[in-house]
Amino acid sequence: MMRPARADIARSARGQGWARGEGQSPPAARYYGKKRSGNAGGSRGVVPPALARAKRLTKRAFRERERAFLAEGPQAVAEALSYGAQVTDLFVTVPARSRHTDLVTAAEVAGVPVHVVSGEVMGELAQTVTPQGLLAVCGFVDVPLAQVTSDLKERALVALLANVRDPGNAGTVLRTADAAGAQAVVFADASVDLYNGKCVRASAGSLFHLPVVGGVRLEEAVTAMRGAGLRILAADGRAGRSLDDPGVQARLGEPTGWMFGNEAWGLPSDLVALADESVAVPIYGKAESLNLAAAAAVCLYASARAQRVHRVTDKMGRK
Repeated sequence: MMRPARADIARSARGQGWARGEGQSPPAARYYGKKRSGNAGGSRGVVPPALARAKRLTKRAFRERERAFLAEGPQAVAEALSYGAQVTDLFVTVPARSRHTDLVTAAEVAGVPVHVVSGEVMGELAQTVTPQGLLAVCGFVDVPLAQVTSDLKERALVALLANVRDPGNAGTVLRTADAAGAQAVVFADASVDLYNGKCVRASAGSLFHLPVVGGVRLEEAVTAMRGAGLRILAADGRAGRSLDDPGVQARLGEPTGWMFGNEAWGLPSDLVALADESVAVPIYGKAESLNLAAAAAVCLYASARAQRVHRVTDKMGRK
């Protein structure tokens, strides 16, 4: 999928299903902060509803209840607007508003209320040491497992996260899967919340690019993927065969679901048993192991490359 240019974001946002109708003026921006007089957000000491709702979304229970989450930073906001996410509010600091006028304009054109906030307020919402000054409230984007399996195409590639607890790792694997051309990522029920702020940031906008499934049992996901024609490989450092094995290499071009386990203990034996085969990433140097995100990148790109070679070979064979 070709990324739209930043200059095209405002035009693409106009065509989304949640955009305001033609002829309607964009909502006026409001300022929320502790040090500015004439606060347009409401009476002194009263937290405006939009801001109160956004603050609640820093907690998982409220995210699940309202089916909404926070996407921080210009990259995430741009991807949310460009790829049709349901953006309901945009919070921006004065400096960030000057730096990212294209994104603010795109949000306004799409009918998204824009709220100008102080650095203090942004810090409470972003929960980062150095907030980037731009944050959107978005509706959940995950899709049902059945939808993913019905939409899988030839030479499919899917990442399955089992017991992955670190949100930064989970978001990085999601970003890597997107870069490798995977068709979906599944967060099994024992993995981290895919809408955790750190996970969303680590995905760098990839959360909005490809189908993501959340909260399903790993056994259910494996069964569904195998039923859709995928061969399930477990990334396991204890496996007897590695990616270098000729037999493994020969089958990497097939439709594949890669299963990745916990950062500390990997995949337990009962989950490895769900796979068609377990495969280790070879270690050529003296390192004890690779971290989860690095191992996932090696495995996903090995499959992606093999699948592309098969596509080229198939096309040449049909000529």
